[in-house]
Amino acid sequence: MTTSDLVGLRIKTVRRQRGLSQAQLAHPELSDSYVSLIESGKRTPTPAVLELLAQKLDCSLSYLINGVTAEQMEDIELALGYARLALENGEVTEARTRFAELLANNNLTGLTTLRQDTKFGLALATEACGELDEAISILLQLREEELPQERRIEVAMVLCRAYRDSERLTEAVEVGEQMMGGSARLPWSDPLVELAATLLSAYMERGDLLRARQFAAELLNAADALGTPRSIVAANWMASKVAYNTGHNEEALSFAERAMAVQLENGHPRSVARMRLALLQQRLKARPAEVASLREALRAAVAEFEQTSTSTIDRARVHVELAYAEYMSGDFDKAAEHAMIGRSLVPEFGHVLGAEAGLLLGRVYGAVGRSQEADMHVTSVRDWLTPLPDSRRSASTWYAMAETIEQLGDSDGAVEAYERALVCAGL
Repeated sequence: MTTSDLVGLRIKTVRRQRGLSQAQLAHPELSDSYVSLIESGKRTPTPAVLELLAQKLDCSLSYLINGVTAEQMEDIELALGYARLALENGEVTEARTRFAELLANNNLTGLTTLRQDTKFGLALATEACGELDEAISILLQLREEELPQERRIEVAMVLCRAYRDSERLTEAVEVGEQMMGGSARLPWSDPLVELAATLLSAYMERGDLLRARQFAAELLNAADALGTPRSIVAANWMASKVAYNTGHNEEALSFAERAMAVQLENGHPRSVARMRLALLQQRLKARPAEVASLREALRAAVAEFEQTSTSTIDRARVHVELAYAEYMSGDFDKAAEHAMIGRSLVPEFGHVLGAEAGLLLGRVYGAVGRSQEADMHVTSVRDWLTPLPDSRRSASTWYAMAETIEQLGDSDGAVEAYERALVCAGL
């Protein structure tokens, strides 16, 4: 039913409850035929007429328009506000429960915008809980609805990110490119730049570095033209990642530090936390001599991630990165502890982060002479990597696995892993 149909039905229902005929409701300001057309959904009443009818029917204007009373509307908006606050504060399980309960509220059915806001919030909370397949399902349902343009772009961005984090890179790219629109691209805006940045990250994960570098330059130009904090952060951050992955480490840090400076002034706590981690990752790889200070910063990042609405994948990432810093510092017990935590937070197998944690555990136990445990962890890496599609990141992890196996004395296993790395890299 259309909005006019629903409004007309509510007027008709209340009129009958009040024991009024159409002529009695209409007199003297309106004609009974006009009231009949409104009730049948063939005419859309003006705001002034709706207000008049609400007065004559002794009901709230909110009920005629939305199907809920003003008090019910206030309760819905308050519940939605609490759910959003829980998500922003990192209470992702509570946020997910609140969004789901609100979505089950029958009073939300006719409130299209609020219902879509709630459904999108549920997708974000579900993603933050690490349930990527379920989040994708919710987003796909939402995408089928008639959405405002900005919300449609936001849905595409989160869907692209969820596919990327699920290692479903082909689908991530398809979602991003479909929304970007090719030659019929929408005018640049903050949401579109953020979607493009997410698409660019999928290009990189897939190993398409040439396309990524070209696209990064386009994004920087778009951000400069817009001049908004959101676009500047997204474009510079992705330019940083592209520069790093193409071997331009100092250029990468320069872009990243610019993005971080703007993010600290304007960003959401979750975005700040994720960006800070990625910047620490870059510094750790580009400036290993600074490992002591970077390790302390990563320890602080663990606490920061626990207090914001970062996903379980994000929290796994910060623990694994801290494990690398502890390993580089020679604290093997702490390295093993954080690698174990990180691996426990990602889905069982089929995620490259779990493989990276297992590989690090193999190196840790190898370094302290516990060769049997080292072999066990390195062997488990194959289970984590085998279900994944071929990608640059998978190739890198297979290669690192081969090097570790070789150091542990398994030449045949190393050759097999090297060959798998070449296949993942398309060679």
